[in-house]
Amino acid sequence: MPRAPVLLVGCGRWGRNILRDLAIIGQPAVVVDTSAEALAAAQPLARATRRSLDIDEQVAGVIIATPATDHIATIEQVARLEVPIFVEKPLASRTGDAERAVALTGNRLFVMDKWRYHPGIEALGALARSGELGPVRAMRTWRLGWGHSHDDVDPIWTLLPHDLSIVLEILGVVPPAVHAVAERGLDRVWGMTAHLGTDPLCMLEVSARRPEHRRRIEVVFETAVAVLDGDRDTLIQIRSDDGDRTTSVGDDPPLRRELQAFVRHLDGGPPPKSSGRDGVAVVRRIAELRGMAGLDG
Repeated sequence: MPRAPVLLVGCGRWGRNILRDLAIIGQPAVVVDTSAEALAAAQPLARATRRSLDIDEQVAGVIIATPATDHIATIEQVARLEVPIFVEKPLASRTGDAERAVALTGNRLFVMDKWRYHPGIEALGALARSGELGPVRAMRTWRLGWGHSHDDVDPIWTLLPHDLSIVLEILGVVPPAVHAVAERGLDRVWGMTAHLGTDPLCMLEVSARRPEHRRRIEVVFETAVAVLDGDRDTLIQIRSDDGDRTTSVGDDPPLRRELQAFVRHLDGGPPPKSSGRDGVAVVRRIAELRGMAGLDG
């Protein structure tokens, strides 16, 4: 019996990567996009392509990779299918919208936080839970680069959810917002430095106006500092007063791993890591930080 497809809504720049990895793991997809060009590009890998969500195919689940400001409207349209929904981050750009999405879908809604599936981040989380290096005292993250390809939201909404999900994976919670400073241009916002929590303290810096490409996570334990220095890094560097050491981690692509987790859930396995309620918590925290930075007021 053929495997039931998932419905992939949105097959643009990022959706194409999702479709590619679905094909690699053997999960068929019906692709919906309003762009004829996107559908033509998707056709070789898709079971079927459609221009609208008015479909009659039986699908096992839904993956949403539309622009962030379209997420809630799309969730409202596919909720009638009564299947699990996997939506790209951020869940929404307003807390009320995110809460409404969860109210509508309940436990069927999940957020695609691929960094929670990065082997290095999982290793840092395991170190934190083990207590081997003592309690976590601080976290520092940098997500810096040049340019912003999203027209609907500013870089804070596209970059900061990644680092908040990393904090969630390592600490198990998203600490309260303490302070934030926005990085502003003449007519736009480029980034933010955010301070969350006190013990542990979390300092997160995101920017789309830096000449270097930087993805770095530092976890400050009582007795050592552990570092993942890049999204493709396969080593955790640990420095302490006793010297330096490294720990190897896997190199499986995080996007593929999170899609595998969703497909396993469709087959009756455990849910993906980030629930809809986790997504609401991230949106709420970003909204609070933006208010502290004098944005959206």
